[in-house]
Formats: sequence, structure tokens, C-alpha cells
Amino acid sequence: MNSNPTNTREPMRVWIGFLAFLLPFLSLVTLFGVSLDSFLFLGSALILFKPNRDALRRHWPQVRWVMLAFLLHFLFVLACALLRGTSMSALEKPARMLLAASAMLAVLATQAPRRALWWGVSAGALAALPFVAWQRLGLGIDRPGGLINAITFGDLALLLALVALAGAIDLRRRSGQALLCGAGALAGMTASLLTGTRGGWIALAPALLLVLRYAGAFDRRRLRMLAAAGAALLASAWFAPALGMQARFAQGIDDARTWYEGGNVWTNVGTRLELWKGAAMLIREHPLLGMDFAACRARLADYARAGRLDPQVLVLPHLHNDGLQALATGGVVGFALWAAILAAPAWFFARQLRAGAQAPQFAPALAGMLVVLAYAGFGLTEVIFWSMKGSLFYALMVFMLMGFCLNAKEKIE
Repeated sequence: MNSNPTNTREPMRVWIGFLAFLLPFLSLVTLFGVSLDSFLFLGSALILFKPNRDALRRHWPQVRWVMLAFLLHFLFVLACALLRGTSMSALEKPARMLLAASAMLAVLATQAPRRALWWGVSAGALAALPFVAWQRLGLGIDRPGGLINAITFGDLALLLALVALAGAIDLRRRSGQALLCGAGALAGMTASLLTGTRGGWIALAPALLLVLRYAGAFDRRRLRMLAAAGAALLASAWFAPALGMQARFAQGIDDARTWYEGGNVWTNVGTRLELWKGAAMLIREHPLLGMDFAACRARLADYARAGRLDPQVLVLPHLHNDGLQALATGGVVGFALWAAILAAPAWFFARQLRAGAQAPQFAPALAGMLVVLAYAGFGLTEVIFWSMKGSLFYALMVFMLMGFCLNAKEKIE
């Protein structure tokens, strides 16, 4: 049933659709885009307070576990800060991730068009590609990352590509718009390749398996064309010496072997392995609640002075694994609450996917599951939640896509 209990005016619907477009579009080509979008969503949600309240009441049974997961994560960080007497600045990320629920409420209250998000991810990937290509090929930067570090840029570019695939499914009956999404998917993959980021591609395997599970939802001719273009892109990247993909793969294996044999630690892979060794030592000391990160770094320095760790690991800002970071700083309790902000949205989107590829909520549910899978994969070799950009982008995308799923179930575009 097409219900609009709020009688929201069309300008607000267009405005929230514009914000949905703006988030992915600005994510990789500006430093401020993600934060700006989060504040605009929050401000819009305050203006729409009564419609938002009504939307939350109506959909609370479906969204409560996700909302509670983000709330409990925030409350745990707050409790740790109070008990440990550490800076309250640690609250900013979990607080703003919780407030990102305003994006879901605004989407629900205004019944914003989800095609705006598909246009945004495609345009964002297409805008990111020349930016990073110019840095790599024009300036000769070996690991370009636009305005941020290469790993985060590569990860988010790959994520835009995956969400664009979901958009291509949703817009399959609109030929031009579906082609835009297909172009966005290829541009995002290319931009990620140009950064030289390897760890993010771990997320590609489960994500592609999920897409292939629902391959029947694609137009078969376009699916074959997109698959052929993707395969050609990967083959070209593998065999092009200028991109160094083969060399980086071989280097990764050699780095791991060297570290295992007690050799040089100061390599990309060797440093991660040494950090993970240190993380295991930290976790054994405080398994239940962990310790604040400043204390973790002090203990790592102690291990280095005692000869148990290579001192080079102290140069890096975090543990290069989201799960180990959560365990070291929050113990088993903190890890469980961090994992919940991945598991609860995954459960929500999995329930929506059960309705099948013909269900109206299928495309946003697929996109939401791809976001969660991608972040879980990124976190295996990186702390993707370390930066405000990475954390907010995840929360805003998850909540927006939840809103689009619920709107779609009410037969709303």
C-alpha cells in the first residue's frame, strides 16, 4: 500500500533525495563531504521531528535491534571513558554514528527516491576515478589516495562499485540509468586498483558471491557485458606492469614468509603481522574489558623495549585489524558490541533479501548487505572504523538503505 501519513511536501522529499545523492558523490573527492552530509541529515531530521517520530513508531519493530546495537556501542564507549578517566573525545565517533539514524528517519518521513542514491554512488565513483588516475599516472604517485590515505580511498571506491551494482539491478528497466550504474561499478573498481590497495579486495569474494546468488535479477545481456568488462579490467590490471598488481601480490607473499622466518618486519605485511602479534599479547592481559588505546600503545612500547616486539610497529597509529582493535581496547564485551553494529544490520538486510529478487525492497537490501560485507572484509587488514569518514560513511549508508528498504515494502519508489 502506498501510504504517506506525514503528507510531507515535495521540496523536502527532493531535499532528502539530494542528501542521499550527496553522501557518496562527495565521499572521495572532498575532505568534508561525509561530515557535512551527516550534519545536514541531522538538521533536516530536527525540522521533520514529528514526521520522524511517527516513522520511528511505525517501523520500530523492524529497526529496533539495529538502533539498539548502535546505542549500546555508544554507551559502552561512554562508560569506558568515565571509568578510565580518559578524554571524552572518544565519544564523537560512536555518538555521530548513532545520530546517523537521522538519515533513515528522514528517508522514511519524506519517502525520498532511492534512485538518488544510485546516481550518487555512480557519480561518486566516476568522479573519483580521474582524481586518483591523475595522481597515479600524471604525478607518478605510487600509492595515490586522493585527499585521504590510499587504503581508505581504495576501500571506499570498491564499496561504491558494489553499491552501484545493486543500483543497476534496481534501475534495470531504465536503460540509461542502469548503464550509468554499470559505468560507476567499473569506475569504482578501477579507482580502487589504481590505489594499489590489496586488503580491501578480500571483501570482493563474498560480495561477488552474494551478487551472483541473485544474478537472475540482472538483465542477462547487460550482466554478460558487465562481467566481461570487469574480467577484462582485472586481467589488464594483473598484466599491466605499470600498475604493479602482480608485483604487489608476490611482494605480499614474500613479506609474510620473511616475517615468519624472523626477518625484516618493516614491510606492509610484516608490520601487520607484528602488530597482530602485539595485539594478541594485549588481549591476553585484559580479556574482558580491554584498555584505552593510549595504554595499549604504552604496553606495546614496553614489549618493544623487552625485545618481544619490533619497535617499528610503534610508528603506526592502530592495529590494522578492526576485530583485534576492538578486543584490545574493549575486551570481549567491547568486541561483542562492536560486532553488533555489523551483525544487526546484516540480520536486517538478510531478512529483507528472503523475499527474493522480485521483492520491491530487494535492491536496497542487497546494497545494504554489500556495505556490511565490505566493511567486515576491509576490517581484516585495516581499521576502517578508525577515521571519522570511514565510520560515518558506514553508519549513514546502513541507515539510509534501511529507510529505502522499508519505503520499498510500502510500494514507494
